[in-house]
Amino acid sequence: MKSKIKTLLATVSLASISLTVHADVNTPYSMYGYGIIGERATSMQRQMGGVGYAMQSGRQINAMNPASYASIDSLTFLWDMGANMNMQWQKDNSGKTHGYGGGLDYVTMEFPLSKYMGMSIGMIPVTQVGYSFGNDIQFGARQNQGSGGITEAYAGLSGKIKGFSVGVNVSYDFGTIQNDLYATPKVGTQAVFEHIMQIRDWNIVAGLQYRLPINKYNSLTLGATYSPKKSFHGSTWFTKQDLTADSRADTMAISNMKGKYYSPQTFGAGIAYTHERVHRISVEADLTVQQWSKTPFTSLVDKEGQVVVDEIKFADRIKYAVGGEYTHNVRGTYLERMPWRLGAFYTDDYLRIQGNRMKEYGVSLGTGFAAPGGKTMINFGLEWRHRQTSPVNLLTENYFNIMLGVNFNEVWFFKRKIN
Repeated sequence: MKSKIKTLLATVSLASISLTVHADVNTPYSMYGYGIIGERATSMQRQMGGVGYAMQSGRQINAMNPASYASIDSLTFLWDMGANMNMQWQKDNSGKTHGYGGGLDYVTMEFPLSKYMGMSIGMIPVTQVGYSFGNDIQFGARQNQGSGGITEAYAGLSGKIKGFSVGVNVSYDFGTIQNDLYATPKVGTQAVFEHIMQIRDWNIVAGLQYRLPINKYNSLTLGATYSPKKSFHGSTWFTKQDLTADSRADTMAISNMKGKYYSPQTFGAGIAYTHERVHRISVEADLTVQQWSKTPFTSLVDKEGQVVVDEIKFADRIKYAVGGEYTHNVRGTYLERMPWRLGAFYTDDYLRIQGNRMKEYGVSLGTGFAAPGGKTMINFGLEWRHRQTSPVNLLTENYFNIMLGVNFNEVWFFKRKIN
């Protein structure tokens, strides 16, 4: 068993390294603030609109609410990793474009500590940045490029007693966000202006769940999470480099991020209904509130007192999500035991762009394929997303995502009797 655990940990470590360099976004909207907010949901949860605050499962990992870890069976070891591939269509006043993206999305594992306690560790994206576009300007041309994001490496612990489950995630958040502007005049030298944010920080998420049995086959579960407002640590700087002359980059401004840049106070709440007899039905509705309006993003000033990176005023981010899962017969044939999932979400995002709010909504569906001879599940889903700004629509984006997750379910803690 020790060799199995060492092999699994090594695999997770290698996959986690890949996670920090694979961006699955390609949108000019990600050049603002910290980029596009990532999903904490697994592939299975994204197929249900991204719900999870009230979700309890002994066979699926739920990093959205750390209170869920105590629901794992005492003989089970779970390992889940997901990938995403997307096709994008973008439209603005200059015309239409399309592109592709994708990569490794998350890596998580979960295991029991006792009959009433469970633990999870993993890596998931917090924000993602990825864009490249250009246009002609007076006396030349400009090209904007950006990459990076923030990744969360977490460890969580949960315990349960008499229907109540309580858990906490402690995480190390890290990443580098790079925004470049290439200026190419008709006469003169080409230069690149670069803004870097290098974030190194820790965070905490507390969760609570309460399961209320209605009768033998039906139950309600309430869930909630909380994460405090917290100052980012790390450094940010702005440089200028003359590319034509092949000169070294000149640091025009540099600042410590502590006390000037923050992650928001976040609340999450959900309610789930579950029926399980011959059929299995699960329906959940979630609400997420992130108070970005109370988090400063301070301007960056050079040695002469000139602003080189503007201050940004964010808006509160509010997300509504609903989703469900249906299994025709939990003890039937292979096809009858396949789960079918459907979900939808709507988000008022945290970005304010030229006085406009960014809004996003989408629908998703999917299913799971059980591996022969075991409980391992391959989750396959499709998702459509729409993103634009309001009241003035600066850019319309439509995404078609293909989501794939592999949820390994192993019985590693069973002691065999020797006759």
